[in-house]
Formats: sequence, C-alpha cells, structure tokens
Amino acid sequence: MRSVIILGSGRSGTSMTAGVLAGAGYFMGHKPNAGRINNPYGNFEDQEINALNERLLSQVIAGPELVNGVLCHGDRPRESQRWLARLPLYTAIPGIWELTPKIQELTSHEPYCFKDPRFSYTLPVWRPFLADAIFLCIFREPHKTVQSILKQLKDAPHLHGLEMDAHAALEVWCLMYRHILEVHRHHGEWMFLHYDQIFGDAGIQRLASFTGADVAVTFPKPDLRKTYPKLAVTQAASDIYRNLSDLAQLDPI
Repeated sequence: MRSVIILGSGRSGTSMTAGVLAGAGYFMGHKPNAGRINNPYGNFEDQEINALNERLLSQVIAGPELVNGVLCHGDRPRESQRWLARLPLYTAIPGIWELTPKIQELTSHEPYCFKDPRFSYTLPVWRPFLADAIFLCIFREPHKTVQSILKQLKDAPHLHGLEMDAHAALEVWCLMYRHILEVHRHHGEWMFLHYDQIFGDAGIQRLASFTGADVAVTFPKPDLRKTYPKLAVTQAASDIYRNLSDLAQLDPI
C-alpha cells in the first residue's frame, strides 16, 4: 500500500476519494476535521496539515488592505480560507524552517494519505519529505465546482466575508489545475480521476490498483451527488478540463 497525496480544487470530489481510502489503514493525521454542512461525512483533512499549508501560503498571499482606516479583506482569503487562493503560476513558496519537524513527523507515519486542496500550490515544499508517495489528482467539470464553491461560501460561516463571484471561483479552479498540470505532474507517479469515475467499478479498480489499498467500494453515496445547471466557462477552463479528462482516460461529454 503506497502513501498518497490527494490534490485538486476544493469541491471537486477530493473528499469522496479520500473517504474511499480512509478505511484502508492509512494514517490521515492526528486531528481530523469534523463533518460540515456540505461534507456530512467529513472532508478527511487534518487540522495540522491545513495549518501548515495555510502558514506556507500566508507568505505569498496579500493580506487585507486599509481603506479609510478600516481593514478590508475583500477577495483576499484570510486564515482558513486560503484553499480559495488564486496563486499565479510558478509562484515560489519558501519553506519555513520551524515547520520542518512537524512535516517530518507527519510523513513518518507510513503509509499516509494526506488530502488538502492547498497541496495544489504547496506541494514543492512537501516533496523532500514524501519519499515514495504517489499523487492522486481529482477533478470534475469546472462549472460544477464553481457552483459548489459559491454555495460553500454562503453556507460555511468561516468563509463569510470573502468576496468571490463565479469568475473568481473559476480562476481558482484554473490556477490550481494549471499548477498540477504544468508544475507538479512531471515529477513522481500520478493518477488522474474524474469525480464521476469514483462511482463506477472501473474507476474504483483503477484507484485500488494505483494505491494498493483495500478501497471502500460502498463509500461513494449516489444520493450525495448534486445536479448543477450547465454554465458556460472560458476556453482556458475548457482546455484544462480536456487535458485532465485525457489523463483520466475519460471522454468528456
């Protein structure tokens, strides 16, 4: 059973995939997040890993600006919101020496399965500590992720105050997957999986073969699959989705 890092934009099926692997005996962190309104079974992320990635991202994401003597966050994600950051391609994220012992301790519990959308940006800082880990990229149609993000912004109290429209949410999607496709995937062993494939035997079998794990085939709950109206996206987003679909051996409709 191989250690796994799960990447991809939030609200794209990464939690569902982590749930399929959660019962296989992986170490997934010391402090798992509790379930929330849009993730009733939990998001299978660890509070310490989230905090480490938040700290790393805080170095390259601008904080609030002062407007007429008042701090205004606007569309700048603050602490706990940086999974919605829009980080330009090839932004260098420095390592932080005092975080190294914690990263070393977490990655010493092999095999591990760590999942955090922020890895789409912070992976280079973690790579020296990942040894023989493999990488799993989960995605779905960009318009569905965008609508799910906007719903999360309304439903989750910790996201209130962050100003984000559909255009900005689509930019998050594009930038995260561009980092994966253009920066990260050329190093290490990668598998790309569409959200819908997790509900099929072939996708589950591919996941089991790739990880060597005894996956929970009954974990994906069809009743949790939400429907979204079709929305137009940019050509850039369509091109990224086509690239991801090709890598996932999926013929997008």
